[in-house]
Amino acid sequence: MNEADREKNEKIKNMMGGGQKKKGGGFNILNNDSTDGHGGYGAGTLSLNNMSPVFIDVEDGDAFVDMGALHARSSVEKGIKFLKTKEEVPNGRPFWLVWVQTDILNGGPAYTGVAACELTVDREIRRGYKSLPEHVNNMDKALKGRIIVDQMDGKSKQILKEYLESFNPEMWERSSDELKEGLAT
Repeated sequence: MNEADREKNEKIKNMMGGGQKKKGGGFNILNNDSTDGHGGYGAGTLSLNNMSPVFIDVEDGDAFVDMGALHARSSVEKGIKFLKTKEEVPNGRPFWLVWVQTDILNGGPAYTGVAACELTVDREIRRGYKSLPEHVNNMDKALKGRIIVDQMDGKSKQILKEYLESFNPEMWERSSDELKEGLAT
């Protein structure tokens, strides 16, 4: 990390409330973009620097960030063989993996893309259910600024809303009305 990146990160930490540690880590917010119009190597690539995976544990009523999900290596997913149908995991614990994209909106950082994916995990039998195409497609849609939360149950929407709001009230305020309406219960 060069000096300019360090200064930018410090500035963001201060903007976010002094860089205080949040449960499960924090969001990736506004990293330096190497594809800033030079047209050289890396031009035309997508950057996951501003993408954060937020897990909703439906049973515990908890939300947490686990960056391992970017590579399907989160604490929820480790050691689990995922099957193609939900019926194969009848006693699975319900989770939502919500891809959250942050970017500049209305003069500051905001939640610009949010897309939820269902998964279930049965630790006892080390099996789970998730649709890999759904996870990949929803990550892409969140990256592109889409809001996809309609399939979530009311309790999970409320958990996510409270988590995003409490993580940074200013980011929540700058976020789109579509997101706020989508998470209204």
